[in-house]
Amino acid sequence: MKEFGHALVLGKFYPPHNGHHHLIETAAARSERTTVTVLAASTETIPLDDRVRWLTETHRATPGVRIIGDLDDHPMDFDSDEVWSLHVELAKAVLARRAIADGDPAQAPVDVVFSSEKYGDELAGRLGARHVLVDLDRVTHAVSGTAVRNDPFANWHHLAPATQRGLGWKVVVLGAESTGTTTLSKQLADHFAAPWIPEYGREHTEHKLRAARAFRADAAVDSLVWTLGDFEDVAREQERRIQAETAPLVVADNDAFAATVWGERYLGFRPNVFQGTEPDLYLLTDHVGVPFEQDGWRDGEHLREWMTGLFERELARRGVPWRKLTDDRFTTAVTAVEQLMGQDVSRGSRSRA
Repeated sequence: MKEFGHALVLGKFYPPHNGHHHLIETAAARSERTTVTVLAASTETIPLDDRVRWLTETHRATPGVRIIGDLDDHPMDFDSDEVWSLHVELAKAVLARRAIADGDPAQAPVDVVFSSEKYGDELAGRLGARHVLVDLDRVTHAVSGTAVRNDPFANWHHLAPATQRGLGWKVVVLGAESTGTTTLSKQLADHFAAPWIPEYGREHTEHKLRAARAFRADAAVDSLVWTLGDFEDVAREQERRIQAETAPLVVADNDAFAATVWGERYLGFRPNVFQGTEPDLYLLTDHVGVPFEQDGWRDGEHLREWMTGLFERELARRGVPWRKLTDDRFTTAVTAVEQLMGQDVSRGSRSRA
């Protein structure tokens, strides 16, 4: 049996970092149940839902831990009894939410508060609980949420993979056949020393051709029969590979959304399949001025203008950030990515499933 019954860990987690994770794991190791309360202000740039999701993913396997988020727009004034009462009543309300969800409202009170802040004594006292102070001087993990927001890349190693994926930039290069998506995406990845995710659709086609030749030795690419399931598989695998990377910047040659556009080309209709999460920026390679190279796998030059137009229409319809690359494509692409990364990285995840 553990030392405590129900522990509270409360904070902004703006964003979550390894100091927070150490605090949560310490509380969970000594408590039967641990409620982690994420309290975010409406003016903060990292959405509450993102913080809750990142913490939940990171502590999914930690016994007894439940992550709950809520809004707290009350002022901060440690010298005001009135302000303290507002925050404590909010904390009690969130604790009640967990108890109700667990099916036992009587379990709402806590007997211990774990924190890395001096105000933990006052909070615990007002909740009728003990206070356990953990790493006040940040010796175990020399990091803070403010430090991460001010310079996320310098503090990248202090972030769990879930938070890294949420805060990192994702750039996707797409376009019609033989317009240089592979070459340009590789160049960008090399320039920024970023991971490069190749196009899975080409690999899937190779697998499909080998399978077809197991039935008929003379099967060719243009004889392959494409199904809705093919594009679902390509979309999900491309997304999986992109999301597996946790670097500050990831550059991909196509994504799940691009797979659905190609599905319209091969199926004759826009497939209603998985579209993945939105990257921070799409770069569309124009076909104009780019010589067509037939490598035995491509449809033909006559389709490139139509495909470029289809990508333009679908990107505009989706309402995502994108830029068309025509002249001086590499320099234009580098500038676009630099501008993107010059924005405030503390903006949180922009992706929508």
